[in-house]
Amino acid sequence: MSGEPILRFEEVSKIYSLPAGDVVALDRVTLTVDPGEFIAVMGPSGSGKSTLLNMMGCLDVPTAGRIYLSGQDISGLGDDDLTRLRRDRIGFVFQQFNLIPLLSAVENVEFPLILTTDREESRHRAFEVMRAMNLNDTLFTHRPGELSGGEQQRVAIARALVNDPDILLCDEPTGNLDTKTGTAIMEILAGENREGKTIVMVTHDPNIAAYARRTIRIVDGRVV
Repeated sequence: MSGEPILRFEEVSKIYSLPAGDVVALDRVTLTVDPGEFIAVMGPSGSGKSTLLNMMGCLDVPTAGRIYLSGQDISGLGDDDLTRLRRDRIGFVFQQFNLIPLLSAVENVEFPLILTTDREESRHRAFEVMRAMNLNDTLFTHRPGELSGGEQQRVAIARALVNDPDILLCDEPTGNLDTKTGTAIMEILAGENREGKTIVMVTHDPNIAAYARRTIRIVDGRVV
């Protein structure tokens, strides 16, 4: 792969100040993510995996060091700029699905488009992405509570992809699913990667990590 990395960390540290003392969540992490990569992040519980993902997703800012998104230094950006970056360039998939319970499946998927796209276009785009996730049209009007775990995760992936983000960040995307359903979800993610989507995924499961092309291991806040 050539050209600018999509993400670059330079000596990034994150320290949380707690009453009992400082906690070092990330310790001088340096790494790059190139466009089109599929990376698994593995490590013990509490090692800094989720903090690393939050930094990549502009959900948190470093205590020290620099983070570059496609060459742009995002380390010192304010909340508004970070919000725009998350909306326009980053997709998130969570273990808990994080769907809005009162909205239908299609309304959840088109939610990220509401501020930037007219209603007809956003609905069309939502249908398109949901069908690509192998979701039956009859499920589009169902609320999350009426869907299985696998269906909810497909809706969540569709929502993450509806803006065609530059990078997809997945935090234990199969953690709440049975093995068969988890495999189906991973086949979807692998297919997105084959089509060029950059994916970084936190997982504790070696079988899930095997779908990635590169594995980053993190222990005590350091990449090892």
